[in-house]
Amino acid sequence: MDRFFHSVTLDSEKCVGCTNCIKRCPTEAIRVRDGKAHIISERCIDCGECIRVCPHHAKKALYDHLDVISRFRYRIALPAPTLYGQFNNLDDIDIVLTGLKELGFDEVFEVSRAAELVSDATRRLMAEGNLPRPVISSACPAVVRLIRVRFPDLCGHVLPLNAPMETAARLAKQEASRREGIPQEEIGAFFITPCPAKVTDIRVPIGTDGSAVDGAIAISEIFPKLSSKMDKLTRVEPLSKSGVIGVGWASSGGESAALLDEKYLAADGIDNVIRVLEELEDERIRELDFIELNACSGGCVGGVLCVENAYVAKARLQKLRKYLPVAQNHLEGQIPGYMEWQEDLEYAPVLKLSNDLGEAMRMMSDIDRMSKEFPGLDCGACGAPSCRALAEDVARGVAKKSNCIFVLREQIQSMADTLSAIGGSMPPAGKNGEDAE
Repeated sequence: MDRFFHSVTLDSEKCVGCTNCIKRCPTEAIRVRDGKAHIISERCIDCGECIRVCPHHAKKALYDHLDVISRFRYRIALPAPTLYGQFNNLDDIDIVLTGLKELGFDEVFEVSRAAELVSDATRRLMAEGNLPRPVISSACPAVVRLIRVRFPDLCGHVLPLNAPMETAARLAKQEASRREGIPQEEIGAFFITPCPAKVTDIRVPIGTDGSAVDGAIAISEIFPKLSSKMDKLTRVEPLSKSGVIGVGWASSGGESAALLDEKYLAADGIDNVIRVLEELEDERIRELDFIELNACSGGCVGGVLCVENAYVAKARLQKLRKYLPVAQNHLEGQIPGYMEWQEDLEYAPVLKLSNDLGEAMRMMSDIDRMSKEFPGLDCGACGAPSCRALAEDVARGVAKKSNCIFVLREQIQSMADTLSAIGGSMPPAGKNGEDAE
């Protein structure tokens, strides 16, 4: 398995080197060199922010297409609750779920069902009092990866539970295998995803050896086909088995509200997430029990693979929730093992300068010195997101000081002054240095 598989990719033919992406990347994973953007694989967390801001559509997400389900004997759709907010005037979730079956799925297992179970498990773990406060949600894989590469001291605060997508896949396969008498290897579970981070989480999961999800189909990919099927339905099956709590996970604050604890914070949008994590790392946030963080503005409804405006989708979901019970799913007995992480979250030192402490200290000194030589404008014209990032690139040997246009201008001016001085000291043109007649 590729340790650095990424669902966010670059189409170099469309890239014009405009530098929009380098300024928005939360881990400084993008550089522009020779007029084209380049993604530093080990730094990328697949948040999709570069896809969102690229005006030339040079960044794109990899995901599976609908025909991937044909590889399995029995096919289960795992719709994210975000999907329901994409449809106008929807008053019955069963219409969407029945439409998915019309697309070729044998069964539909709502991820919102698993969300209610994860909420129940979270309440139990927090009641035991063994988790360090504040507990940070593990639902957004982009946030978890951000913590792993930028905030190592916070790794122990991340909730050690699988996200609802993973829990839904494992539970759905277990139930289908018992009910249908089919081996789990012949059952495919496919997540209908609002974001590329979930695609990466399936291929390279965190906290578990492997994912039970067999593919991720973008909401934007399935939406037109699903809409067509929904318009032609002659009957609607009663398939929905989730309530307000589960569907509420689609937007920011939904997971926190399900904990029935007022001492929580919910932040969305990558800039706000980073600000909260920085304050948490500096111990300026103390009084909270739970922190819910979503890399996308508005929560999962703001994912780049959605088709509807995040706030329109959120409003639709709020209206839809009026017709739902509070919750329909609760844990019986102990928290099942398939919901818990098998491995602790560990720091991934991809931003480390060198494995040798002495060399790292020398490079840090060089970076501090060079940073003072640059203008401090963080303009991005050099192809790096900031002056300090350029200094780091120079220290690593992958860039030159002259990449900075201000340094380059000074060098050119110095050369021009030198040439001018040399020219001024030379004797006037003529034979033997005499004035030409």
